[in-house]
Amino acid sequence: MGSDFASSLRPAVVMTILFALLLGILYPLAMTGLGQALMPHQANGSLVRDASGKVIGSEVVGQAFVSPRYFQTRPSAAGNGYDGLASSGSNLGPASQALTDRVRTDIAARRAEGIVGAVPIDLVTASGSGLDPDLSPAATLAQVPRIARQRGIGEDRLRALVQQNVRRSLLGDPHVNLLALNLQLDRLGAAR
Repeated sequence: MGSDFASSLRPAVVMTILFALLLGILYPLAMTGLGQALMPHQANGSLVRDASGKVIGSEVVGQAFVSPRYFQTRPSAAGNGYDGLASSGSNLGPASQALTDRVRTDIAARRAEGIVGAVPIDLVTASGSGLDPDLSPAATLAQVPRIARQRGIGEDRLRALVQQNVRRSLLGDPHVNLLALNLQLDRLGAAR
């Protein structure tokens, strides 16, 4: 019986080591190399840099813009807001009183900013990951009057800037990347 066990154990150990090397080391190295060769910008996090080369964010991870001079992102359920280490939804269901209270508070805050009419849903609800960098065009355009007041830029010019930043894809709804938009907003203000 001992001989049968030993003869059965050897192939199991060899296969475990082989697949650990193959799937734990060789495959990840090959995919990393392929990503770096074919899509280095995306493979390195789609980082956005300022004029001096300093990293200021990523195209694919949201960040909180707290100044009223900027287009605001949707609420984040990730930690204290846009914390990549705490990425997740709130797990609050439609019958949750906590969710209802938070949305009512967010709607009141958006009304205080000057948004009239229906408040776009993505201005008062968090995304599933809590790290969404995009807003719908409607949610972005709803913020134009506030930014026009704060920056002294005409609303028509801001609406045109938003429309220039609307991205469309084959799958999914049109969206606006807020980091890209806010960077252009700063350049627009500097050019004035």
